[in-house]
Amino acid sequence: MNRLLKHREIFLALAILLLLVLVTARFPRFAAPGNLLTIFNDTSILMMLALGQMTVILTRSIDLSMAANLALTGMIVAMTNAAFPGVPIPLLIAGCVIVGGILGAFNGVLVWKLNIPPIVVTLGTLTIYRGLIFVISGGAWVNAAQMSPDFVALQRGAFLGLPILSWFAIVVALLFWLLMTRTPLGRSLYAIGVNPTASVYTGIDVGRTKFLAFTIAGAVSGLAGYLWISRYVIASTEVASGYELTIIAACVIGGVSIVGGIGTVTGVLLGALFLGVINNALPVINISPFWQMAISGSAILLAVILNARGERQKGRVILKKAEG
Repeated sequence: MNRLLKHREIFLALAILLLLVLVTARFPRFAAPGNLLTIFNDTSILMMLALGQMTVILTRSIDLSMAANLALTGMIVAMTNAAFPGVPIPLLIAGCVIVGGILGAFNGVLVWKLNIPPIVVTLGTLTIYRGLIFVISGGAWVNAAQMSPDFVALQRGAFLGLPILSWFAIVVALLFWLLMTRTPLGRSLYAIGVNPTASVYTGIDVGRTKFLAFTIAGAVSGLAGYLWISRYVIASTEVASGYELTIIAACVIGGVSIVGGIGTVTGVLLGALFLGVINNALPVINISPFWQMAISGSAILLAVILNARGERQKGRVILKKAEG
């Protein structure tokens, strides 16, 4: 059992499989390939956002403004499409990524240059970005009737049997895997989380690296802004309200240590998928919304406890070796 707990990805995969088996025993159609594909597609946006959040948490920081960034960039792209329906969709998507990256970079600059705690910075920008949505929209919504057919249709299409939205998640996941395992920036993110002081002596610019982490998280939020709005065909001040907690939950359940330095792309994807399966399974078995929240919260607490135990065990081993 202890060996299993050291491999969070295996534990999570087994937990997801067990959940599928339990629900399928009562509702056999739940495990049908089409439904499983739907669950993956429904979780795609969460997967991308959680990967962006992981880059920030690895550096002992946190970004509470990702959902607000998503909502603001989503409103901007929806209003742009409504006013200029002839603008090519790839250009709109690129604009979302750039705007989201700028918003994330703003967080990074405040953390880097002014040395303000990330939780304070992003709590403030969360409010600012939500307020900007109201300012630029005048409190009005942008609905499906105002959006061009191409704007809505892109991510609802399919390629090789998979929805385009799922392909977005797969490509983003591959890019993050390459970033974390094959680049100096990825190694720097982990190093800062393990020991920021020692990282300075190895030549890592801690402030600049955190800035890049926030910028990456912002760019992912911008991409998710288009995907969210085009999927649910509504842009308003309430879009993704409170979703930042779900993003962080996916990271924590996926084994990302809230104190930094620990986490994998595979774990985050499984953490998001675990929440996706729960959100799809509980309504099927007629669990009330209250219990859905309670069960999700319990899963988060269990993940935190497991993370804490694993970190303490590593600490005891180090001390034991030092004493010997």
